[in-house]
Amino acid sequence: MDPELPVVRLCVAGMQAEAEGRAEAARELFQQAWDGARDDYEACIAAHYLARHQRSPAETLRWNQECLDRADLVGDARVQGFYPSLYVNMATAYRELGRLACAHRYFVLAADRAVDAPEGQYGDWIRFAIAEGLRDTAAAAAADVT
Repeated sequence: MDPELPVVRLCVAGMQAEAEGRAEAARELFQQAWDGARDDYEACIAAHYLARHQRSPAETLRWNQECLDRADLVGDARVQGFYPSLYVNMATAYRELGRLACAHRYFVLAADRAVDAPEGQYGDWIRFAIAEGLRDTAAAAAADVT
């Protein structure tokens, strides 16, 4: 990501506010990023952070879906590394809503894209979340007849 993009600068400021325990300030900064997004790439970034600050699992899912939809619209190398995390976020939102078979499908999609996850601690976290999610939702997927 280009750290000079206004959307990225707002999201970095929002993450700093999160780290300082100022959740409402973080949410406002992420909302400003969303409002200022100039294209699908920037909207994808802002939606990712807005999803983290929703008041209900349904709203979290909605923002995660918005983020995924925007990444799909970008469709180039700038978002390739986002997909493992995006799919984990979708799966987690579905799991929180009790829709375990849907969650499992997104964990499978994340596993298919795990190779695109970055190296290092963040990538390790994504791979761990995928493995844990697949294990925790496997029974629901096996029972799903749709």
